[in-house]
Amino acid sequence: MKAKTFRTWIEHLQSTGRLAVIDKKVSLQYEVAAIAKKLDGKQAAYFTQVEDYTIPVVSGICSTREDFAEALETDPYGVIPKFTEAVAAPIPYRLVDNKQAPVKENIIREDIDLMKLFPIPVHHDKDSGNYITAGLFIVRDPATRKQNACIHRLQISGKDKLGVLLLPRHTFHLYKQAEEVGRPLECAIAIGVEPATLLASQASTPFGVDELEIAGALRGEPLEVVRCETVDIDVPAFAEIVLEGKILPNVREPEGPFGEFPKYYGPRSDKEVVQITAVTHRNHPIFYTIVPAGYEHLLLGGLPREASLFQTIRQTVPTVKAVYMSPGGTCRYHAIVSIKKRNEGEAKNAIFAALSNSFDIKHVVVVDEEVDIFNMEEVEWAIATRFQADKDLVVVHGAQGSKLDPSNNDGVGSKMGLDCTVPLNSDPMRYLRIQIPGYDQVNLEDYINTRASLQSIHLEGRGV
Repeated sequence: MKAKTFRTWIEHLQSTGRLAVIDKKVSLQYEVAAIAKKLDGKQAAYFTQVEDYTIPVVSGICSTREDFAEALETDPYGVIPKFTEAVAAPIPYRLVDNKQAPVKENIIREDIDLMKLFPIPVHHDKDSGNYITAGLFIVRDPATRKQNACIHRLQISGKDKLGVLLLPRHTFHLYKQAEEVGRPLECAIAIGVEPATLLASQASTPFGVDELEIAGALRGEPLEVVRCETVDIDVPAFAEIVLEGKILPNVREPEGPFGEFPKYYGPRSDKEVVQITAVTHRNHPIFYTIVPAGYEHLLLGGLPREASLFQTIRQTVPTVKAVYMSPGGTCRYHAIVSIKKRNEGEAKNAIFAALSNSFDIKHVVVVDEEVDIFNMEEVEWAIATRFQADKDLVVVHGAQGSKLDPSNNDGVGSKMGLDCTVPLNSDPMRYLRIQIPGYDQVNLEDYINTRASLQSIHLEGRGV
C-alpha cells in the first residue's frame, strides 16, 4: 500500500517526482504558505529548513483528484464509488499498545509550549496568528463510545491553548452536551496521517458513525489506533504528532480572523478553547500543514461532499451519472450534475435534491450525460446553448447558506439552479453536436515531424 502511513505516501511522492524539496531556510511567517501555494496542484512542498526549528514541514500531499485516487488505489472515476462503499461498510479499527505505535516514541506531559515544539505557520496577512490546519480533531461520545473525527481550524492562543472554530455539527453537539452539565469534552488532534484517513474525516454521515472506521474501509484493512495518555481517545498509531486536551466548558476567547476556503477571511469572534494536557510524537516528526483555499483544502472538502450529493440526488433521479463540486465554486458552493434524462422535469428535481443536500450549495447546473462535467468549458457551453432563463431557471430566496459567503446576509441568501438539459421532444438535428470523424483516433506524433525546420520547407514564391 503506497499510502499505508503518512511517511510511505511522502516517499512515494518523492519517487514519482511529485515532491519538491526546499532546502533553503524559510520563515513560518507567510513564506512556507507562499511557496506551497506556488506549487499547488503540481507538487507537494517539503521544507527541510524552517527558521528556528529542526522539524521539517510538508504541504500539498494530495492536491489533485488523481493524487487521492492513487492513494485509494483506484482511478479518478472510482474515488466517489469507493468512498460511498466505505461509508456504507466501515471496518472497525484495531487497538495496539504503545510499543506498536510510533506516535508514542516521545511523550510530553509537562511544560508544554506548542510554538517551541512545532513549526506552525502563519498563512495569510490578516490571520490572527499561527494556525494548525491539518489536524484530525477526534472526540468520543460517552454514551455510545463511538468517536467522531473532523478537521477544525486551530489558533495558537497560548503556550498550551488552542482556539477552535466548532461549526454546528457532531463535535459541537457532543461539546454542548458536556458543557450543559459543566464538564469539559476530551479531544485529541492527530497531525500527519495518510490520505485515506484524512479524507475519511470529511465524510458527511449520520451522527454516531465513526470516521476512523470509514478510514479502515478505504484502506481495505483496520486502521491501527492507540489510546491517548491523558484522555479517553483512540488516535492513529502512525500519526506524526498527537495533541491531547479538553474543550473547556463555558470558556470563550477571541479567535480569528482566518483565511478560509472561500478565499475570504472568517471574522474574529469569541470561540471555544482547548486546553492541551499532553503531546506525543514520533522520533524526528514531520509537521503537516494545509494551505487554506488551496486545491488540497478544497478537494478534501469536495470529494466527500460529492459522494453525499450523488447519493441524495440518486434517491430522486435514479439516472444521475456523476456530480462535481468545482474548485471555482470552492468545492462547496457550486454543484455540476450529469443525468440521463428520461422524463421532463427530472433536471429540476435534481436541482432541488442538490440544494437540500447541503446548506453550502448555492448554484446547481444540471447537464446531459454526454457533457463532461469535469471540463468547465463544456459546462459553460451547455449553459450558453441549452439554457433559457425564462423556463430553465430555478431561484429560491431566503435560504440558509454558508456564513463564510460574504455576499449573503448572515448566512441567509438566494440560491439558483440551471436546467441545461436538452428537451426530450426536440428535433434531433437541433442539438446535434458537430464532430469530425476520426478525431479521437488521431495521434499527432504520427503526423508532426518534430525535427523539421523552416529551412527544409519549400516556401519559395509563397510570399513573406
